[in-house]
Amino acid sequence: MLDSTTAEAITTVIAGLLLIVGALGVVLPILPGSLLIIGTLIVWAVLIGGPVAWTAAILGTVLAVIGWGSSTILTGRSLHRQQIPRGPIMVAIVAALVGLIAFPPLGLFIGFAVGLFGAEFVRRERDWRAAGTASLYALRAVGLGILLEFLLAGLAISAFLIGSLIYFVF
Repeated sequence: MLDSTTAEAITTVIAGLLLIVGALGVVLPILPGSLLIIGTLIVWAVLIGGPVAWTAAILGTVLAVIGWGSSTILTGRSLHRQQIPRGPIMVAIVAALVGLIAFPPLGLFIGFAVGLFGAEFVRRERDWRAAGTASLYALRAVGLGILLEFLLAGLAISAFLIGSLIYFVF
């Protein structure tokens, strides 16, 4: 039987690994990265207990929620400003999934870009320049959104690491 310190250490290591998977899920949106980070932090705090774990989990959760929300809002506003409707984005997402299956993991990004350009090309009545401009603008918006969400996910994981360090060392 494991003693409580060993069980807490194993729980913390597993939580740390899930947080890394969550951070990868932000960049490679196969998994809902921020949601995985939020869930992992809350479950870790419940299992570990105590004010240090809860403080780290709440701080990390708030950071991950801010990153997730601001990424969504930033991307949505940028796409709205460029007047790109949901249709081309949905086509790009489907193309990204096809690309992921055909050429993992780079196919995800290539499929998204090609799908977005193709949908914009058709929507903009075969105007290469307008489709290219809109696609580049959308890709930049999505990239900045992912970068912002990843940065805040990293800060959430840092809160976990600092909380774990304080919990086990002090």
